[in-house]
Amino acid sequence: MAAPSASPRAGAGSGNPEAAAEAYEDLLPVMGERLGTAGLLTELRAGFRLLADPARGAITAESLRRGAAAALGVAGMTLAEADAMVREGDADGDGALSEAEFCVLMVRLSPGIMADAEAWLDEAIADELAAQEQEEGTHLAGADLGTDVPPAPASRRSV
Repeated sequence: MAAPSASPRAGAGSGNPEAAAEAYEDLLPVMGERLGTAGLLTELRAGFRLLADPARGAITAESLRRGAAAALGVAGMTLAEADAMVREGDADGDGALSEAEFCVLMVRLSPGIMADAEAWLDEAIADELAAQEQEEGTHLAGADLGTDVPPAPASRRSV
């Protein structure tokens, strides 16, 4: 997710792509550093819900245009611009972005995140392993570990 450094549309829409690029700062790495991998994914999912068409459960060009105007203050986005943005991340070709496609697109378009991709992957794997270990520990703590062993069958008893 990028944040405007001056005004919501500083440089954007002026026909000067360099001015638009200078007007926005890539904040995804900062968010990731502060929130961790799980927190960043939670925020990306919240961003998805903000922009998605509730009836379809996906981001369409029209829902992106409406959401960008309402939530992000980007009122001048054309339908063609929104459609191009959706097509950029539409991996399955259905004309909309699923939550997974949106998250992948946001990460892929973040130069800072991509530069640290290996570290992010390592952290995500470590988080997942820790969650699994905690889950297994919870199951073991509540399990009967067999301290009450039933007596052996009569045929095996010593006489």
